[in-house]
Amino acid sequence: MSKKSKVEEMDEVMEEQTSMEEAELQEENGQEGKQVAEETPQKSVEETLREELATEKDKFLRLFAEFENFKKRTGRERMELFRTAGQEVIVSLLPILDDFDRALKEIAKTEEKELLKGVELISTKFKETLKGKGLEEIVIQAGDAFDAEIHEAVTQIPAPDKKLKGKIIDVIEKGFTLGDKIIRHPKVVVGN
Repeated sequence: MSKKSKVEEMDEVMEEQTSMEEAELQEENGQEGKQVAEETPQKSVEETLREELATEKDKFLRLFAEFENFKKRTGRERMELFRTAGQEVIVSLLPILDDFDRALKEIAKTEEKELLKGVELISTKFKETLKGKGLEEIVIQAGDAFDAEIHEAVTQIPAPDKKLKGKIIDVIEKGFTLGDKIIRHPKVVVGN
């Protein structure tokens, strides 16, 4: 025998073993497949379509709800943007309002009544314009109770009277609200 014949014989033996193993595997899988097929009854086309329809309806409802939430969220964000954009401008105008108050106090000390009237008119117009945009002054007076949530204590001094202990003695800088939000806390001196 030649070498080729021995190699050929070996190949034939290997092929026979492989084919026998494959046949055994197919028999086992066939029996398992039959068992699985017997355990799970066939669904009708109508039931399958109903399940698919229910799945698609669920997806649609979820997508619709997500879109509604998106619309509400963007609407709120847009309103907040308008509110905060206006707030930044108004906060930047507050020092000018303070300057008007200081100017009115100083001009009142002089004898120039026409100048005082002119500055008062401009100041009043400016305040009314800001008030129309929602700006409100936080009204406080000496003797009011100090509230750390509203007021900002700049310093504490000995109270000139026992009744003023823990109360506001002087207002250094006015405070303002825009809508219901405090945009600048009033700066006060508190008695201790």
